Amino acid sequence: MTPVSTSEAPAAIGPYSQAMTHGGLVYCSGQIALDPSTGALVGGEDVAAQAEQVLRNLDAVLRAAGSRRENVLRTTVFLRDMADFAAVNAVYAGFFGDTRPARATVAVAGLPRDVRVEIDCIAALDATPR
Repeated sequence: MTPVSTSEAPAAIGPYSQAMTHGGLVYCSGQIALDPSTGALVGGEDVAAQAEQVLRNLDAVLRAAGSRRENVLRTTVFLRDMADFAAVNAVYAGFFGDTRPARATVAVAGLPRDVRVEIDCIAALDATPR
């Protein structure tokens, strides 16, 4: 197992890695809408703006691991309010384009820093590093 760390995504705020690679896969920890350079929350209460930052952060972790968004096999989307589903889904669809990873979306009672959305993923590593 190999830990993944990049300054292009927010540092882990607990005893965990941004991602771990093993057996040709990368397991990305959940990302929230933090600016990687400042640690500040991005988007305020705008769930679409938060989702955009979350996906940018995931993209940075995937690249650091030797993968990319087209290799994502599965995501889990955690929402503070299921009423945000349509707004997050629109951002998510734009991010993944024709790639359609398996996905679970769940409403939760609370998320770190009281954000509205958190997303994690599992992806295949690129066969040949870029």
